[in-house]
Amino acid sequence: MRTKIAIGLLGVAAVLASTGMVRAQTATPGPKVQLPSGEAVWDLNGDWEAQIENYGTAARFGSYPNVYRITLTGAAVSAVRAKDDPPLTKEATELGHSPWGRAGSPSLQGELEKNGFKHVEVVYGSGGRVLPSQGHISEDGKKLVIDNGLYIRVTLTRP
Repeated sequence: MRTKIAIGLLGVAAVLASTGMVRAQTATPGPKVQLPSGEAVWDLNGDWEAQIENYGTAARFGSYPNVYRITLTGAAVSAVRAKDDPPLTKEATELGHSPWGRAGSPSLQGELEKNGFKHVEVVYGSGGRVLPSQGHISEDGKKLVIDNGLYIRVTLTRP
């Protein structure tokens, strides 16, 4: 009799433990804000960990991390670098490329709509070159991927 009770209790404990693990793994969506138009959009305000990946013809500039500080004003999104980008490689300097972006310089700009980005641009380097891009916001609002489709991809995650 004791064996059956012990096995039953272990079974109930296993079910409860697995249910708790499933709940713990479910991501809590990020917050949303309501625009004057009535649309609810992701609240992207704050510091985001950024991974900048140069590829294609810009691959020689490599990949590196930064922190982007995003501000949402109505539907308008803007971001600045919280830290300097790393220095240019010797090869890039010899080719006459301008220095990377400095802390406080613009890094992203765009506009949100109900289903994500209406439009978004990467602001490249300190020269302020604006690159029209495609942007994607994850289902939980905690990851952004912005890619110009030619040579730069920025992946942002909430810390």
